[in-house]
Amino acid sequence: MASIRLRKPGVWEIRVFTGRDDAGRPTQVSKTVRGTKRDAQRMAATLESRPPSNAGGRTVADVLAAWREVNDPVWAETSRRDYASRIARVLDDPIASMNVARLGVADVERWHARLRQAGVGEAAIRGRHATLRAALAQAVRWGWVGVNVASQSRLRQSKRAPREAMSAADVRAVIEAARGFDPAAALALRLAAVAGLRRAELAALRWDDLDRGRLRVDRSACAVRGDDEPIVVDAPTKTANRRVIQLDQRTVTEIKRLHDQRAQVSPYMFSLTTGPANPDRIGWWWQRAREHSGIDQRWRLHDLRHWTATTAITSGHDVRTVAGRLGHANPAMTLRVYAHAVEGADQALAAALGSMLDDVGT
Repeated sequence: MASIRLRKPGVWEIRVFTGRDDAGRPTQVSKTVRGTKRDAQRMAATLESRPPSNAGGRTVADVLAAWREVNDPVWAETSRRDYASRIARVLDDPIASMNVARLGVADVERWHARLRQAGVGEAAIRGRHATLRAALAQAVRWGWVGVNVASQSRLRQSKRAPREAMSAADVRAVIEAARGFDPAAALALRLAAVAGLRRAELAALRWDDLDRGRLRVDRSACAVRGDDEPIVVDAPTKTANRRVIQLDQRTVTEIKRLHDQRAQVSPYMFSLTTGPANPDRIGWWWQRAREHSGIDQRWRLHDLRHWTATTAITSGHDVRTVAGRLGHANPAMTLRVYAHAVEGADQALAAALGSMLDDVGT
């Protein structure tokens, strides 16, 4: 039920009952409207049409804390670290102290504007926005608010040029350079290229993950803070999913050869201890191999994974298969990231179809 009060000529105050808090006290939202009484009545009708809120005075910071509390036990270690950092950045802004029941689309978009004025990049803004949107989605499910205003807010869509891919010659060169100082390094980089594995997934590979040419990927290594030095823990993969990847015969042979030499050292393929390797070890291998190989220094270890996807798609393999190999939870993500490769494959398909028609006509 809404109440409308004239505060002064042309200025109206609207109050709408929104429910009760955890203690049973009534809660409400208020809105000031400048204009005629009809304008105030229209706004009152709009507020009344929204689902009731049980926010009970909770702030955006309270919603983020509740969201983190519920999800923290099931997040992968890397996700836990990333979300903690994003939440901390959201809490640095005045939006964190706002009453979530009164939070509007305009408040969220003004927050975006403040971040841009502070020099925050668009990718970082999207990450923080996604965190707020997920927390507000939980608040909607719990009945704290009726609408997820972050979902209704607009984000600037930056135009980015398609990411270039390494050549096969560059990939071969960097693997051979790694072979020159450590066979384990060469194998790690080969697996990054043929299986599209992430750095943390490589660091967590065990010898028993290989079974008759198929590699099981269901863990990742993550370095967490310890008292004196980082502690590497074995955690779920980034998407917490398990995937099985078929390997080529040469890669299988190299794994077995390294197993015969080093299996007694560690149950993990690339570790010198009983625990998983530090992902930084894999990163150091890449940096050294890149330097020794003479390839362009702009290439990153992650570009081996990018080469996997781009080569697979342009070779005509379907996106769903490529997404499964990469461990993407949804093929739509693969399509977004590798749209340029899909376009390249479509050009090849067009040429093949046209050629078939031309052959029929001759």
